[in-house]
Amino acid sequence: MAHYENIREESLKLKVAADWFQRFDCTDIIGRIDFAVKIQREANAIDFDDEYLLWAEAKQQPTDIYRMLAQLIVTIKADAFQRVPPRFVGCFDNEKIAFVEYHDILSIYQINDFNWTQTPSAIDEKTVQTVRQAINSDKVFVFDFEADAKELKNFIRANFSLKGGRLRQMLINKNNFIFVYQRWRSLVMPKIDADWELLKKEYAIYDRDFFLAELNIDDNGTVEIADDKVVNHDFYITFRATAAKPYEMVRKDDLGVDMSYRFGFKADGLRQYTDFWKRYKRPPQNEYWSYIVERLDLLVPQDVRERKGAFFTPQIWVEKSQQYIADELGENWQDEYVVWDCCAGTGNLLNGLTNKYNIFASTLDQQDVDVMRERIKNGANLLDSHVFQFDFLNDDFSKCPQALQDIINDPEKRKKLVIYINPPYAEAGNARTNTGTGENRAGLSKTKIQEKFKTRLGKAGNELFAQFFARVVEELPAATLAEFSTLKILQAPNFMEFRTLFPAELCSLFLVPANSFDNVTGKFPIGFQIWRTEQKEDFLEINADVYDSEGDYIGKKLISSYKGCKYIIDWLREYYDKKGSQIAYLRMTSTDFQNQSSVFLTLHPSPNDFKQVRITNVSTKNIIPVSVYFAVRWCIEATWLNDRDQFLYPNDGWKTDAEFQTDCLVYTLFHGQNRISARQGGEVSNFATRKSDVGNVASLENIASHWIPFTEDEVGAQEKFASHFMSDFLRGKIRVAGASATNTQTDGDLFAVNDDVVETCHGASPRQQEPLAIKFSPEATAVMDAGRELWRYYHAQPIARERPNASFYDIRLHFQGTKTMASGKQQMNPDSTDETYTRLIGHLRACLKALAKKIEPKVYEYGFLKG
Repeated sequence: MAHYENIREESLKLKVAADWFQRFDCTDIIGRIDFAVKIQREANAIDFDDEYLLWAEAKQQPTDIYRMLAQLIVTIKADAFQRVPPRFVGCFDNEKIAFVEYHDILSIYQINDFNWTQTPSAIDEKTVQTVRQAINSDKVFVFDFEADAKELKNFIRANFSLKGGRLRQMLINKNNFIFVYQRWRSLVMPKIDADWELLKKEYAIYDRDFFLAELNIDDNGTVEIADDKVVNHDFYITFRATAAKPYEMVRKDDLGVDMSYRFGFKADGLRQYTDFWKRYKRPPQNEYWSYIVERLDLLVPQDVRERKGAFFTPQIWVEKSQQYIADELGENWQDEYVVWDCCAGTGNLLNGLTNKYNIFASTLDQQDVDVMRERIKNGANLLDSHVFQFDFLNDDFSKCPQALQDIINDPEKRKKLVIYINPPYAEAGNARTNTGTGENRAGLSKTKIQEKFKTRLGKAGNELFAQFFARVVEELPAATLAEFSTLKILQAPNFMEFRTLFPAELCSLFLVPANSFDNVTGKFPIGFQIWRTEQKEDFLEINADVYDSEGDYIGKKLISSYKGCKYIIDWLREYYDKKGSQIAYLRMTSTDFQNQSSVFLTLHPSPNDFKQVRITNVSTKNIIPVSVYFAVRWCIEATWLNDRDQFLYPNDGWKTDAEFQTDCLVYTLFHGQNRISARQGGEVSNFATRKSDVGNVASLENIASHWIPFTEDEVGAQEKFASHFMSDFLRGKIRVAGASATNTQTDGDLFAVNDDVVETCHGASPRQQEPLAIKFSPEATAVMDAGRELWRYYHAQPIARERPNASFYDIRLHFQGTKTMASGKQQMNPDSTDETYTRLIGHLRACLKALAKKIEPKVYEYGFLKG
């Protein structure tokens, strides 16, 4: 089969349907979803829910797969999220088609900061990258219509089954069980006569337990309820449809006597239950039933998941962590040590352990205990008596099984205890809370352990995993702690005191991408750390092993606590200038890569930036240190691995390196985060309010033009520029006291005293002296040349006569234009339809990237980062 050339999108969809999916119904229109494939049901089939096999995005021309998938995911959220999903989602253009199983995109719908309000056809690059990170490439099946025709036919034949057309009920599987649950919540749950808040508060019972009780029924292949039978009697809730009150919960009272609690339906509830379940076949097949039981964490609300730490540890990291424990404790460690997972959830971290007599598992909620006991009956290698409900941050150890208490209370036996956990990462406030877009979670970290150690925990007490760490170190001395967590305990400035007050020996550490964990999409490392609590020592640094998301070893990474170090902000404060002639604001925040995007130059800070003191003046006196700061923060790409690395107070080497300073200045002039604009409203972004003392439009143009690095003649300007500060500065006509990047008779010492140095910016003239132009490195020269061509092209446009003082930002804005976001705010488009501009800006960015590579080694040499 050949590629589809010279064909419209609608015709393409018809051809794909006819050529590849002729046995199926491809006629449905589901909102804005481009293409849908479903089973053609027989006349006697119950058709409340059509059974779809594929929803797909279609494009007329070759398009990036992840961009198409991102559009489809946003479309599904807007138009089809309440429908029972297909087995596959996908996308195709005129050359290729791709498939992804639906359950492999589910984690994306859990992302808090995903922009669900954007128009699918105008998807932004951040969304595309988020989808690219969330869907592993090995989960995407891609076929070329021409080269892979045979393989594509085989794939469709093997995975697009027609048997659903002969079923009277839809099968529940790992792709759709969440959506069956969500539909059940909207249709059946409101008809159940139960006090949900009381059940949650008093018994830790959630609506999912009622859903599982109904799912735990063998319908005997009929839609009649009279022949329904309970499959398993070990679930927390038992359901018998024929009883007056079908739901039964059995709990033990204080004396250990079973107490039965029953719940019935509200008016018309039984009919609603019957109408709902006649659509689906119960129980699920064994392979899916096992998956559903294993992934019950997906049926828990997000806030509860965070509190419980109910985030699934991928099997690849379970196996890797146990390998590292064996390397540290010896190959016979499972026989010589006792393992306690004190935040076990449903127990998946314990998979692979072989000695069930040496394993204890506890978890916050009783229903997870029940799930683990159900897994024991299905072959999980655990002892029923070693699985128990326990709140590690609130309960006394006296609640533990006696066998475990005997170990906890014996100093010698404790030396053979391994606390093996993937604790919750929740904290009292997250980004959504802090920005006012999420609910306040101040009570989340209020535990007895937090109260006990509050004077020592400090801000670290907001982190639940830090509380786990503190209790283990203090109350289980000599035990070994093997835990997954972020690197805050090791690196965060807020944890500096914590590291001193809760010392232990870090023996081993490996790092993996956070987004390789379930429902985590951030670009930061998660570490598996093995601590010897018997050894009391401050953590200083360690060389960690690093693995990619596939589990392949990629090298070493130095992780430092930065004890005794000063940070880059301490250095920058020495160059704050409130008296010099202001030419911009530097917007800045925390000193790690995680906050890199918050560093930029602007004339229009937000009121909140002023209030929170996130800005400092850029003046004619400190332009070089500010440029060094800016270039250092941006020349190295932020990745998941360096996300928590801290920028530090440098040594003095940078002061005498004139070329390094010049490189940093040029890099700053042409970087995309140089948002200096002469526009009255400021940049087209969230920063649309400027401080009143910035002045009127004319003065804004004058200030912005201080950043034009060329003369009128160089760029063919149609009108005179309002300022020549930057072009004069680069040619040595202006030497700023204390911070000049010219190669002068000071022999490169840019901080030497020179009586001829005069500050000048707003109309003042320097003393007459021989101009000594800055010497540019070859990389900086290439950037200047590329920038000059871009400026020339702009000044060849008619608009340049009216706006001759356009900044680099303004030039980009002119050619790229803006789009209106769902919030009503304007955003600069990522690209332009002007081919000449696209070529020029592309060349400039390539030159800037080369300059960044030149600056990077100096960042480490001068101590801005640890190598």
